[in-house]
Amino acid sequence: MASLETAAEHERILREIESTDTNCIGPTLRSVYDGQEHGLFMEKLDARIRNHDREIEKMCNHHFQGFVDSITELLKVRGEAQKLKSQVTETNGHLQENGKELTTSMEELRQCRVQQRNIATTIDKLTHCLPVLEMYSRLQEQMRAKRYYPALRTLEQLEQTCLPKAGQYRFCSIMAENIPKLRIQIRDTAMSQLKDFLESIRKHSDKIGQTAMKQAQLQRSLDSSVSPQPRVLLGRHGRKAAPAAIRAGMGVNPLSEQDTGILDVEDEEEEDEVPGAQDLVDFSPVYRCLHIYTVLGLRDVFENYYRKQRRKQARLVLQPHSNMHETLEGYRRYFNQIVGFFVVEDHVLHTTQGLVNRAYVEELWELALSKIVAALRTHSSYCDDPDLVLDLKNLIVLFADTLQGYGFPVSQLFDMLLEMREQYGEILLKRWNVTFRQVIDQDNYSPIPVSTEEEYRQYTSQCPFQDPELEKLPFPKKLPFSEFVPKVYCQLKEFIYACLKYSEDLHLSSTEVDDMIRKSTNLLLTRTLSHCLQYAIKKKNVGLAELVQVIINTTHLEQSCHFLEEFISNITNVPPDTVNATKLYGTSTFKDARHAAEAEIYTSLNAKIDQFLQLADYDWMAAVPGGENLAASDYLIDLIAFLKSTFSVFTNLPGTPIEHATLPGKVAQTACMSSCKHISTSLMQLLLDPEVRQISMGALHQLDTDVKECESFARAGPVAGFQGDTLLLAFSDLRQLLDLFTQWDWSTYLADYGKPTCKYLRVNPHTALALLEKMKETSRKNNVFAQFRKTDRDRQKLIDTIIKQLRNLIVQHHT
Repeated sequence: MASLETAAEHERILREIESTDTNCIGPTLRSVYDGQEHGLFMEKLDARIRNHDREIEKMCNHHFQGFVDSITELLKVRGEAQKLKSQVTETNGHLQENGKELTTSMEELRQCRVQQRNIATTIDKLTHCLPVLEMYSRLQEQMRAKRYYPALRTLEQLEQTCLPKAGQYRFCSIMAENIPKLRIQIRDTAMSQLKDFLESIRKHSDKIGQTAMKQAQLQRSLDSSVSPQPRVLLGRHGRKAAPAAIRAGMGVNPLSEQDTGILDVEDEEEEDEVPGAQDLVDFSPVYRCLHIYTVLGLRDVFENYYRKQRRKQARLVLQPHSNMHETLEGYRRYFNQIVGFFVVEDHVLHTTQGLVNRAYVEELWELALSKIVAALRTHSSYCDDPDLVLDLKNLIVLFADTLQGYGFPVSQLFDMLLEMREQYGEILLKRWNVTFRQVIDQDNYSPIPVSTEEEYRQYTSQCPFQDPELEKLPFPKKLPFSEFVPKVYCQLKEFIYACLKYSEDLHLSSTEVDDMIRKSTNLLLTRTLSHCLQYAIKKKNVGLAELVQVIINTTHLEQSCHFLEEFISNITNVPPDTVNATKLYGTSTFKDARHAAEAEIYTSLNAKIDQFLQLADYDWMAAVPGGENLAASDYLIDLIAFLKSTFSVFTNLPGTPIEHATLPGKVAQTACMSSCKHISTSLMQLLLDPEVRQISMGALHQLDTDVKECESFARAGPVAGFQGDTLLLAFSDLRQLLDLFTQWDWSTYLADYGKPTCKYLRVNPHTALALLEKMKETSRKNNVFAQFRKTDRDRQKLIDTIIKQLRNLIVQHHT
């Protein structure tokens, strides 16, 4: 069995050797040598080789004849091949000889084709390189011309398009290395131009604001005038400083490549049109820098820088000068700078997208508004000139209207103007106080003489005055009032006009203006004019005639208050009977002044009477006169003469119409009654003076004579208008007291005391007791021998009895 398997394995190996490539025969042979039967395998291999040799021999024997025939034919062909070779060699020689020119031409053609290919390649390379060089050359020109935004665009195109197409050349790499440096140079140059622009508009904001305010003033005058073809506001027409494409989306280059921030615009005041405020400014540095930083991807950096710098400039602009309040020009420069600043910001807001936004501008304006209001409140408080305050108010209104035209809210400015209205009113009151004092000091306190109709109309046109009776009188004649009345009335109207001037252009209703004017006029009347009238009444060297003239003047001024209300209503177009309308209560001012003048008259008369009474020199120990009539005291005669002269002046004022004489007549009546009462009271005080310890009956008779002289004066009616013996009542207390003592009618007094029909109703028991005590002392000390005369003793006892009865009477009525 083992031998069969070995034989089969050897057979398989032999087939594998026959059919396998010789390169892979190694493993097969190794399997043979690995076995133990390689000798047997060699025998089988030899047998297989012999077998194959026999087959080869059979095959060769079978094809031998054909092989011989083939060799024979091949030998024949060799001869022909030699012939053919010689012919080919000969033909080749001829061909080589004849092809030399063609070969030369072909070489030339080949060289030409190589040149053509090189030329085409060169042209292609130059086609890509020349645009790079041309663009770089244009870039250099743009940089030299300082056209940085186009240069930045050229750089971008050069970097992104041209250089990649040009290939790897040394000059391209040099260009590529220079591009970042050029970008930095452009960025720095643009920022430098922006800084120059910011500095320029900082310096020229005054001129920009002045132009904008001129535009607003021109527009306001055009709006107020009737024009068939009104012109538009020049300050906001078209916003020509930047093209529409820039406002739409930064899509084109700036129109201008100039570096300055302020254009040279000549003064055009003589022309009809004022240049637009933005026409004075070249905003191209802003737009250029904005575009450059946008392209560089640094827009946020630029926006933050611009806003930060403008905030710093805003703080500088809003800082007022220390002496700004001294002149209007200082305020004007302050306002011009602020307007110039916000005109620039407003223009930048509307011509760029997002460089500044509405919130940023409004924030700046709120800051500015608070600082402006604070500065104006501080500086205006130093002003004491109403003309300067009025000019300042007009300037503030123009300032507010200018900025309101650019869309900024200005209500706080108008609120502050209303606050300044109070200050303006106080300054006016101070000025008019001086004016009224000057009018008072210059007045002659005499009725105004008029000699012609023209003079009469001139005075009656200055102040409301109508008197038919006076108009009937022939010329020359006198107006009842002095120069004080027309001057004061004209000054009142001037004051109202001054108040009205301030109320103009404050966007107030007619009712508000009317209310403000009336309140200010009331202050002028009740405070300023009232104090001045008191000054006129209380100042030195004012006589009774002057005081009477003051009363007449205040009477006419009081009557003119109604016309003053109509005057205010006419200029404000507000009817005086409007609900809640403020009324002029100046009538109370003139009434108070008149009452003060009247009181001063009474005081002056009483003071004059006191001067006469100081001359009284009674002999309180005089003896009882005999049968001769006593004469009145000299001082009293002089006093009566003075009173008669004074009251004749009161009631006979030259040129005073009848209906206007009633008030001085009442004053005269009151003054006359006051004078008589003062005389009576003073004489009573003389009797009861504690220093006068003794009074004789002779002294009482002398005083009785003087009182009769006073009663004669009262009975004569020094002033018309008293009914019956009204004036005599002033002396009734003294008269009854003197009658009681001179007639020694104590029984009647004691019996009827307390009854309404008592004869001595006005005699006070205290007064009678005091006087009786003085008479008792006289009787006791002067009559040394009274105890030896029965009549004197009886009189002394009677006086003691009356004194006791008076004391009992006082005690009874007191309890």
